[in-house]
Amino acid sequence: MSTNIETATFGAGCFWGVEETFRQVGGVLDTQVGYAGGRTPNPTYRDVCSDATGHAEVVQVQFDPSKVSYEDLVSLFFELHDPTQLNRQGPDVGTQYRSVVFTHSPEQETVARRLKETLDQSGRFSRPIVTQVEPAPAFYKAEEYHQQYLAKRGLGSCHV
Repeated sequence: MSTNIETATFGAGCFWGVEETFRQVGGVLDTQVGYAGGRTPNPTYRDVCSDATGHAEVVQVQFDPSKVSYEDLVSLFFELHDPTQLNRQGPDVGTQYRSVVFTHSPEQETVARRLKETLDQSGRFSRPIVTQVEPAPAFYKAEEYHQQYLAKRGLGSCHV
């Protein structure tokens, strides 16, 4: 087994369904949902939902790059949500639901920006992609009841 483990962090709206999808990917070793990109240290879910802390709901993914590439994870991220919606996904509205890739290295930033640009120029979407690509800030793990929320309830997705 490879001892090279990398971290990827994605915000694509509500973190429950995003986490469940990433958990199913071969080469993903662990996932945690939490909050990143805001001003308040150690925010709670209630704090983040107030839309006053500046945090996004994110999924932090630990993965083995010998089994799944960062590029594959970013590509999946773009499939999981509508990256043209600013500060919302479906019925969820607020900056905590923004589309964002928090990068953990210059290489990750290069990959994320390249894939975003390629997708934006592909004509797949009628509106521009608004996904932010930023260096990874502090990550605050969400409360335990949010971790693997859908799996704990025997659900595969949030959608009806």
